[in-house]
Amino acid sequence: MSKVKIIDLFAGIGGIRLGFEKASSNNIECVFSSEWNKYSVETYKANFNNEEVAGDITVVNHNLIPEHDILLAGFPCQPFSQAGLKKGFADTRGTLFFDIERILAAKKPQAFLLENVKQLMGHDKGRTLKTIIQHLKAIGYNNVQTKVLRARDFGLPQNRERIYIVGFLDDGIKFEYPEPTYEPVRVGDILQERVDEKYTISDRLWAGHQRRKKENKLKGRGFGYGLFNEHSEYTNTISARYYKDGSEILISQKGKNPRKITPREAARLQGFPEEFIIPVSDSQAYRQFGNSVPVKVVEKVAEEMLKHIKPSASIDKRLVKANKEFVFVPRQNI
Repeated sequence: MSKVKIIDLFAGIGGIRLGFEKASSNNIECVFSSEWNKYSVETYKANFNNEEVAGDITVVNHNLIPEHDILLAGFPCQPFSQAGLKKGFADTRGTLFFDIERILAAKKPQAFLLENVKQLMGHDKGRTLKTIIQHLKAIGYNNVQTKVLRARDFGLPQNRERIYIVGFLDDGIKFEYPEPTYEPVRVGDILQERVDEKYTISDRLWAGHQRRKKENKLKGRGFGYGLFNEHSEYTNTISARYYKDGSEILISQKGKNPRKITPREAARLQGFPEEFIIPVSDSQAYRQFGNSVPVKVVEKVAEEMLKHIKPSASIDKRLVKANKEFVFVPRQNI
């Protein structure tokens, strides 16, 4: 049986890919991945058979990316100029969306899934998302949909909201986003029984958290630490800055200061399986899981997308085995 070919851009630690693999009953083959952060690459390779990972996608020649059926990308949000479509690629050049755009234009996969922060919906009064969709349509993807989905609606105890942009080359496909599962969950589901004392925050840090929360409340701002226990329905969203002080998610402890969640608990909060290897330091792990995706949500989106995908009959055989085999070209000459 032919497998569905995917590429994994801005791959991070592979959360989007993992969601597709979990949804596909082993019918997915990743033929190319790209990630520039060396620590994320270390985690990615540890969990995906030590596969080679291309580095900075902005200097990878799209002609050497293998043919694929679905492009996956959790890309960073950056400002766009307001030049409109008159300049074609020119008004997205300088943004990382440009690299998704040029690869889609060159390879024309059947579909794509782009993931980003919820704030993309309103960024620059909605003009950024509008520009993205205009450019996707200009290169042939007229069938584009967007929706914000919450992790806590899909069996994860985290109030994480993300926008999922789904597009198909075939205008006739009637894609529908997954319905929330509303599985009953609580924070206790992801907590470890035994946790090292190093995760308990210091008296000084705890006092600082309490002081800042009190000051913010007096100023009419709701910012401050988030305190949860095993009975809480869900936590705040874990962010890439969690390694700094852990303030957005603290777990209460009887008779002592609250603690940060552990890297394994952070993995569970994002829906990563128990066998997922964490080979990096705690600080890097927090950054990686904070930057990643809720795997269960991606899995449900993938299930709906895969209903409309037919594995390509002819697949490019120039599968690249190492970064050194890529032809790197200057960004301005692409």
